Amino acid sequence: MLAGCRGYSNSWLHRQDVDTVYVEMFDTDSFRRGYEFKLTDAICKRIEAQTPYKIVSDRSVADTILGGSMSVGVGVLAGERWTGRPLENEALISVTVTWKNLKTGQVLVDNETVYGSTSYSPQMGQTVDYSVNQAVNKAAQKVVELMEQPW
Repeated sequence: MLAGCRGYSNSWLHRQDVDTVYVEMFDTDSFRRGYEFKLTDAICKRIEAQTPYKIVSDRSVADTILGGSMSVGVGVLAGERWTGRPLENEALISVTVTWKNLKTGQVLVDNETVYGSTSYSPQMGQTVDYSVNQAVNKAAQKVVELMEQPW
């Protein structure tokens, strides 16, 4: 009779032993610079808005530290048949994340990779910058989802 309730839990979505997070500036191995600042900023804003954790600017008072690296790639999804001119492109963000508890030394997230991608079309007036910013926001959302406790 209670088979429909299996798999549900009343436990917290986020860790109760963590109050503060220090977010390091993400590294990049891409030639496209400046997006590491946007990613770090987007992650901080999402942590503040969607989790019970508070962002601190001093590492010595933080419970945990979040950091990692990112790469930016741009590719062609569809081209014009006769000229080969790109009609639709894609921006792909790859983010590798590490989250460590500074009190216990436990690694909470160990080099996990998330992706964010968005397509864009120069013919519609969309730019690479527009697409990469969208992909950065999608990747930031997935990084914050990594901070949830496993079910």
